[in-house]
Order: sequence, then C-alpha cells, then structure tokens
Amino acid sequence: MASGNRERSRDVLIVGGGLGGVAAALAAARLGRTVLLVEPTAWIGGQLTSQGVSAPDEHPWIESFGCTASYRALRNGIRAYYSRHYPLTPDPARLHLNPGNGLVSRLCHEPRVALAVLHELLAPQLASGRLQILTGWSPVAADVDGDRVRGVLVQGVDGSRLTCMAPYVIDASELGDVLPLVGAEHVVGAEARADTGEPHAPPTANPGDVQSFTWCAMLAWYPGEDHTIDRPAGYERFRAGGHLSWVQPHPVTRVPRRYTLFPNEPADAYPLWTYRRVLDRSLFAAGGMPSDLSVVNWPQNDHVGGNLLDPDPARATAAALEARQQTLSVVHWLQTEAPRPDGGIGYPGLALRGDALGSNDGLALAPYVRESRRIAAETRVSELDVAKDLRPEATAYPDSVGIGLYRIDLHPSAAGSGYLDIPCCPFQIPMGALIPVRLGNLLAGAKNIGTTHIANGAYRLHPVEWNIGEAAGVLAAEALETGVSPSGIRANPERRAAYQRRLERMGVPLAWPRAHPI
Repeated sequence: MASGNRERSRDVLIVGGGLGGVAAALAAARLGRTVLLVEPTAWIGGQLTSQGVSAPDEHPWIESFGCTASYRALRNGIRAYYSRHYPLTPDPARLHLNPGNGLVSRLCHEPRVALAVLHELLAPQLASGRLQILTGWSPVAADVDGDRVRGVLVQGVDGSRLTCMAPYVIDASELGDVLPLVGAEHVVGAEARADTGEPHAPPTANPGDVQSFTWCAMLAWYPGEDHTIDRPAGYERFRAGGHLSWVQPHPVTRVPRRYTLFPNEPADAYPLWTYRRVLDRSLFAAGGMPSDLSVVNWPQNDHVGGNLLDPDPARATAAALEARQQTLSVVHWLQTEAPRPDGGIGYPGLALRGDALGSNDGLALAPYVRESRRIAAETRVSELDVAKDLRPEATAYPDSVGIGLYRIDLHPSAAGSGYLDIPCCPFQIPMGALIPVRLGNLLAGAKNIGTTHIANGAYRLHPVEWNIGEAAGVLAAEALETGVSPSGIRANPERRAAYQRRLERMGVPLAWPRAHPI
C-alpha cells in the first residue's frame, strides 16, 4: 500500500458494518479484543437499516428459538424502543409487538429504530474504547504477505485514506469487497452442475448469474394530497419491460400473480402496502402517526438489468443507477398510472419519505444486496446439504457454529434465471464455511461464506448473517487468545470443542432441538 497514509492498528479489523459486521464487532469486543469496524455508508446495520429491509426475513419459530442470544437482544431492544418512546395504544393481549404489522415478518419496524438499538448494543464497547466505528469508508487496496493479510487501505468519502492493520481481518462487506483486494480464492455467480452436483445448478458456470438486487424506497400515504414526483429517466423502458404492472410472477409457482396496493382491493390480489409495512398507524394513539410507512421492496423493483458484481466497474455503477431509476419509476407509476379498483388511476397521495431512510431522495442509503462474492472455503454448503426435497434432514456438521432456517429463495438474475423458491431443512452453519482455503488470518463474516449460489438463497437472511458474523468475531478472538489459526482450531478436536463451548456460553445454539416442530 502507498506510503504517507495514516495508520491504525487493532486486534481485529472488520470491513463492512452490516448485520454480520456488527455482530462480529460486538462479539470480539465483548471478549476483550480491540476492534475497528469500517462501513461505507452513514449507517451501520446493512440490510436492516441502510438497505431499508427492516421487515426481516426470519423463520416461523424465531420468537421462541432458532437464533443467537445477541440477535434476540436486538429484536427485544427494537420492541422495547417502541414501548419507551412511541404513543402505543394499550393492548394487554399484545404479546409480541409488530410495529408495522407487515405480512412478511413478525417484527416489521423502521430502519432508524434498528439503527438506534444497534448503537445501544454497541455503546459499552464504544465507551470502553475497545470498539471504534468509522462510517463513510470503503476498502480500496490491501497489503498481503504470502498467505497473510497485513492490512487494508480504506478511503473516506472526502478522499482521505487510512491504513488499517490487524492480526485478523473479517470481510463482512455486502459484496465481499475484500476478497479480490487480498487475492482470496472466491466464486462469483452460479457454479456448474458438474461441479456441485446440485439439481438446480445450471449446466455451465455463469459468473453473471447473480441474484437481482433492489434499491428500496419508503412511502407514506396522505389521502387528498399530491406528492407526485417528476417522471424518472428510463420510465418508458421500465414500463415496456413489464415492471410497471400489478401482474408479476409468483416466486414459488412462477405463474402470473395479481398484486394490489391496499388490502381488499380486490380481495383476491396480494396487498403490497401491508406486505412490507414497517409502521402501522392504527397501533398508535389518535393523531400519533399521520400515516403508515411501507417499504417498496417488491417484484416490480427487483433489478435484473445488470449486477453489482460485474467485472467492469462502469457497468456495475450503471446497474446501481438504473436500479434507483427503476424504483423511482415504480413510485411515479403508482402515483400517476396505477389502475385503482374504483376505475380511476394513480395514488398521488403516496409520498416518498427519505427522512425515514436517512436520505434526501426517498431511497435507501444503499441497495439491498442478496448475493455476494463467496470464498473458496474449507467447507462448501450446497443444495445437496439443505434442500428438503433431497434429504430428510440437513447435513450435520461437527464444527457447527450456529443454525438457521429459510427457504432456498433466489430472485431472478441479469443472466436470465428466474425465481427459485424451494423448501429447506433447518440447517447448521459449518465453521469451515467461514475459513478460506489459503489465507490464514482472513474470515468471512456475512453472505460471503462458502456456500454455492443456490445454498446462498437460504444462508443470506438477517438472523443467519448475524450468526455468521458473531461466530467469526468469536473465532478471531479465540485465535488471538490461543495463538492458533482458525484453520488450526478447526482441525484440532479439543480446540474446536473449546471454541464451540464459548459460542454456547454466549448464547449461540449449535444445533436445532431434536423435538422442534419443523
């Protein structure tokens, strides 16, 4: 790396402040390690905050089991925040508050509330000085000595640069941005069926077969008002492409499905407003909330016109800009041309609420990323390990570092692949999936673990990403404490067992209960 830059050294460097990065930082700092967390946006929290997906995708048993203690503390903290600060209507029968009453999750809430609770969880570590967080910084280069990463050069939004040195580096970035910088062996897109043996893998590998991403927006509804935005660039193209329509493919059956905006209009259509609603005004005292808030993360604004992992940076940037225009086009269509059940067109009272997303334009600070670069790991999880149609139970891993459950859910890609949405067994997260095949002090801490393109569809969701990051943070602390590399800890049954016991003491379940009702 170039000389003349400022330097900062810590025990653990975490690149990326999404859910995995925050969980890794919290775990390592709680274990007494000094941690530097760098994040390119202004908000930590990734898909739960800066990407706008604050109606988290979780399994049906999340309220009672199936996540780590720290993730449960996050969920409990979000509910407590509303109870402390918001004018909720009294309801003695309400056991689990769902502030948005959204259809997709049992805990739909505002992104900025999640941000506040994440900072609450991290506050003791920040106060002690064990944790430092730098927002607005992105990785641009790395210093590698053989099979070890010495440091990562990050650049701030103002162009200043900082060399971050650490014995252990965790890549928890949304796109696996550290992997190419350090020369880590990794995979992009879909593997070939001959490589993985997966029945749903394509005949040949395709690096361009990356799940679509979405640039989310936040909407409020003010009947009788007019908040129509200017017609965005590319509007006609998105309309011609079928994006500006109530009819979209069903993700499971792939047959056309009719959507609508509000419930019961018509009754047989799926209501998008309540699908990812994050604030339900009916839960609050009269006059407390002038409107619901709902996130636009719908089939209409899944972007398949390019991908963020394109090897040509100019094309990747163009794809991001197009995704923004697509979402704005969906909003403009809703305001001006969307057919209403009363025979009219448009809902001009829909208003972009960028303030609820930390932005000035109504859109999230960052795109919602479903698929990252993935390390070539000591263990690779595939469809064969977790698909319910292929096996009665998921592969059992003696080196488990956590658990998860979600359908194998792949969205369409720029390469032309359609939806893949199939049942998945309750699964474990193998330690070997966090460890690269070669680099000794690099760990994967988010969606970049050793899964295939298909298995990634189940391992990419909120509680699993958090668990991955937490396991990586504890593993880095364990390696520093013992002087043994992560690979060495995994290879030694006694050291691995000690690491797993530490995870369990911290509230990380390593296996599903044998009597679970799934």
